[in-house]
Amino acid sequence: MTAPETGHPAPGRPRWLTALLVGVIAVGMLVAGGGLAVALGIGSEETPAADSVDAGFARDMSRHHLQAVQMANLALTRSEDPEVQQLAFDISATQTNQVGRMQGWLSLWGLPLTSGEVMGWMDDGEMADMAGMDHAGHGDGAAEDAALMPGMATDAELAELRAATGDELDVLFLQLMTRHHQGGLEMAEYGEEHAQRAAVQRLAESMAQSQTAETATMVDMLRDRGAEPLPFP
Repeated sequence: MTAPETGHPAPGRPRWLTALLVGVIAVGMLVAGGGLAVALGIGSEETPAADSVDAGFARDMSRHHLQAVQMANLALTRSEDPEVQQLAFDISATQTNQVGRMQGWLSLWGLPLTSGEVMGWMDDGEMADMAGMDHAGHGDGAAEDAALMPGMATDAELAELRAATGDELDVLFLQLMTRHHQGGLEMAEYGEEHAQRAAVQRLAESMAQSQTAETATMVDMLRDRGAEPLPFP
């Protein structure tokens, strides 16, 4: 299967070079995040409260994205499927960029990058309740996974992904990332609707659009490989 033509480097380049490029993007965007925030007008507005939608979205979505980057980089360096490699590169580069922006905002606002409370900024309670459930929709997940946000992989699932090879790796990556995108989409849609700052709303809207498109692509890729997406509560 031939990888789609995009503006990104071809997945056939040496893997060490691709991994190096991803690392450069990660460092560059994290450093540039604060400057980008200023350019987008974040610095001209009143600093949001630590429990606001703007701050909570930036903080929790950063953590959510970082797990996606972790899974994508694993697939990028270990998959032998050019289509999976290309998708993994796109996800890693895009979400690393977005983490840089969100963490830049938090730094500019003088707010912590992490918080002990997960999903507290979603005050309707529905998604916050989901954060304490396992991915089958039950509340009996392992203690170390209790604070996971919607769609995130458990430690056991990440270990399984690291141990997988070949077609098994490709299918499991696509399944975990599809579910991950589904959880991130709901967070992005809430942020787009409830954030107070235009820059945060725009980023959330962009995430919702890209994750909707990538989810559809991954569902098709799974079916091409004789597999189906994982259940999403």
